[in-house]
Amino acid sequence: MSEAPTPIAAVMLAPGETSRLPVLFDHWLWATQLPGRYLPLTVEPQDIGDVISALPKAGFVGLHISAAYQKAVLDHADIITDRAALMSGANTLIFRRDGKIHADNTDGYGFIENIRLTVPGWDARLGPAAIFGAGRASRVVISALIEVGVGQIRLTSRTRPKAEQLRSEFGTRIEVVDWLKAGNMAEGAATVVNATPLGSRGNSDFRVPLDGLTPGAVACDLTVDPPDTRFLQQAAAYGCHIADGVGMLICQASPSFERWFGQRPPNDDNARIAAAS
Repeated sequence: MSEAPTPIAAVMLAPGETSRLPVLFDHWLWATQLPGRYLPLTVEPQDIGDVISALPKAGFVGLHISAAYQKAVLDHADIITDRAALMSGANTLIFRRDGKIHADNTDGYGFIENIRLTVPGWDARLGPAAIFGAGRASRVVISALIEVGVGQIRLTSRTRPKAEQLRSEFGTRIEVVDWLKAGNMAEGAATVVNATPLGSRGNSDFRVPLDGLTPGAVACDLTVDPPDTRFLQQAAAYGCHIADGVGMLICQASPSFERWFGQRPPNDDNARIAAAS
């Protein structure tokens, strides 16, 4: 009797991109003692289709997709989940046994699950949400919050037309606030999210005043590097619950690990250390 092949998964990166997922998955494979490998793959844009079609033949069971290629990979999928279609991009490809390529997006799940694990009892319906930023990350957050029942979303962006576009897509629950008045958005909000690159390594700091934050509100920053941003430090000083980008990374990666390697991985301090390294 031949042994089952060792499952292999990877993250597809554009030239110059890096990812923390290989370290996290290596840790999970060690912690669970499951057979498997997880690799970083740097791929040129013109080679995306060829690589995706070749990987299942080489024993790969799935692929994570970096932000740069999440929209492009939809052209190479046989099945696209509603979540991936709504996001206009997939962060996960599953290579099925029947030969079909299944595209999914777990970012919204990771965002909500991270809050629920960090702040037990959190309910999006308790009050408005305030979101800074109107890029792809904001789209993920808006979709996820609407799905769990948020009543109102205050949205601001340094590029107002991008915020207006999201409002036209997601409807009247979104109120667009001018960036010059962004400091007023946090007042009375139950969930406050930094979905901009401000505060991440190599970018300007987040300098919108947050003195309107309500103690007990949930403050989320999607930045992974550094995990402890100025935005979160300010929110903590005002008595808010904190949910950081490292926790979201772990939560969005966990379903993929289970799909590809057959077991839910541990979400613990060791996983955080691996994801933050």
